Amino acid sequence: MILPMILYILRHASAGSRRRNPLFDRRRGLDREGKQQCLLIGAYLNAIGVNFDAIVSSPLKRSLQTASLVATEIGFEQKIAADASLEPSGKFADFETMLGKHAGQEIVLVVGHNPNLSQFAGALISAQRGARANLRLRKGALARIDVSRRPAQLLGLVDTRALRQFQASVAKSSRRKTSRK
Repeated sequence: MILPMILYILRHASAGSRRRNPLFDRRRGLDREGKQQCLLIGAYLNAIGVNFDAIVSSPLKRSLQTASLVATEIGFEQKIAADASLEPSGKFADFETMLGKHAGQEIVLVVGHNPNLSQFAGALISAQRGARANLRLRKGALARIDVSRRPAQLLGLVDTRALRQFQASVAKSSRRKTSRK
C-alpha cells in the first residue's frame, strides 16, 4: 500500500514513572515537563509551518494529552481521532490499516508509545520486507516520514532536548559579537 502522505510520528511527552497496575498506567497523565515538551513541539511545528489534515492518537491519557496540547498550540480545530493500533501493544498490520483510513490526507500526525512507534517507523523505512531499521524515539521525539515511496523515507527526527537547545540559542542575540574600535 503506497500512500501520498507525509507522516509525523510523535512519541507522547514525559508522563512520569510507569505504574505497576496496568489500569492506573493507562490513566497516567503528563507531568509538568511533558506539558512543556508539548509547547516546544507545537512551537517547532508552527515555526516550520505544518498544517495537519488529521491527528490520530493512542487512546491512553498521556498520548491524548500530548496530541491535544500540540493541537491547541498549532491551532488544529478538528477532532483528534483515537486508535487502538497506537497503544503500546499495537501491531504493525493494524497501524497500516489505520494509515489506510487516512489515505486521502496529505499530512498526518500520529501520537503513541514506544516500543511500537519506533518499530512502526523502522518497518516503514526498511528496504526489505520483514527487516526493521532501528529508530530511537525519546519521549516527545518527532519523526517526519514520506510514506509515498517504498521504502518510506525518513525526512527528519527531532527531540525536545534539541528543540530546547535551539530555543535557548535563538533567544540570545543572533548577531555575531565583533570588536570594533
